[in-house]
Amino acid sequence: MATEFLEAQIAELKDKGLYNTIRVLESAVDAQVTIGGKHYLNFTSNNYLGLANHPRLKAAAKHAIDLYGIGPAAVRTIAGTTQLHEVLEHKLAQFKRVEATLTLQGGFLANLATIPALVGDSDVIFSDELNHASIIDGCRLSKASVVRYAHNDPADLREKIRAATYQRGLIISDGVFSMDGDIARLPELVEVAREFHLMLMVDDAHGEGVLGEGGRGIVDHFGLHGQVDVEIGTMSKAFGVVGGVVAGKQRVIDWLKQRARPLLFSSAMTIPDVAACSEAVTLLEESDELVKRLWQNADYLKEHLHDAGFDLGTTQTPIVPVIVGEAQTAQAFSRALFEDGIFVMPIFYPTVPHGKARLRIMNSAVHQQEHLDRALERIIAIGKQLNVVA
Repeated sequence: MATEFLEAQIAELKDKGLYNTIRVLESAVDAQVTIGGKHYLNFTSNNYLGLANHPRLKAAAKHAIDLYGIGPAAVRTIAGTTQLHEVLEHKLAQFKRVEATLTLQGGFLANLATIPALVGDSDVIFSDELNHASIIDGCRLSKASVVRYAHNDPADLREKIRAATYQRGLIISDGVFSMDGDIARLPELVEVAREFHLMLMVDDAHGEGVLGEGGRGIVDHFGLHGQVDVEIGTMSKAFGVVGGVVAGKQRVIDWLKQRARPLLFSSAMTIPDVAACSEAVTLLEESDELVKRLWQNADYLKEHLHDAGFDLGTTQTPIVPVIVGEAQTAQAFSRALFEDGIFVMPIFYPTVPHGKARLRIMNSAVHQQEHLDRALERIIAIGKQLNVVA
């Protein structure tokens, strides 16, 4: 058969320790999950604030189903925009302190929708070398030339811009880099964009619900409202649901409504998802308690792991990478923790470079002190067994 070549390629992945075994959850996503009939402490999900199983979000979704059904059954521009979609976008605009927002089916699609609508084949995109795959794919679809600049290095960005020829230019950076947990040097990127009259776009997928006042994101964190042309976000992480958001000037949103292909050619977000996302925004506007608790837990984990001698890289956020080197070591570390009832997935090539494999520990606001202490005890013990502690 024509697909026989895949067997050899899969076998090669397994030999190199690069084959990813997908765990299947049998419970709601929370501080603890059920896998294979057993209970595990969950330090893998992006459920920063614990909203994925929050009773108010579940109630909002159920109520919306009773009123509006399940799905709009159309794209947004034909018959798929409900009152709920407009309410969510208005609430998000107020929360993000921008003129307007546009919601899509996912954060990945938000990048695919936005980048090709802003630049084309006579333009140049200046992209951080560690940007997320969705940014990379959005750049490819745009047909613009792509110039990668050194990670989080505004000086290198300036050099690359000076050497480039283009009609329009767009600088793109992740806000929080998802595998390392470091934060973009956004104030300097704003200066560069202003100096060279370029558009600036930041993907705040791991910043919303985490950075800024009450989780308003990286632009709020640095007090740069109105100085970033486009903010991309996702509602699948801190918001606990699913969906993407584009935030910025009204003219940007108006243009995307005319030209963003995932908006024009793919059905709208489902009713329960929209309602749950809307309730998540309400929760964050009411209180910053969950955001504070998330950071307290993260600081506790990082302090003890650092003191134990682990390489945590350059993280500045609740993303805690435990860098171990080779993929086989990360796989062995993850398996040993899993046997002890702790769910932490290994991260390796192509998600991170060869030789930079790691565990990415993701705590949440709903982890209790005993959860953190149990995880730390086993991570430190197994790390010593595998000789990955400095």
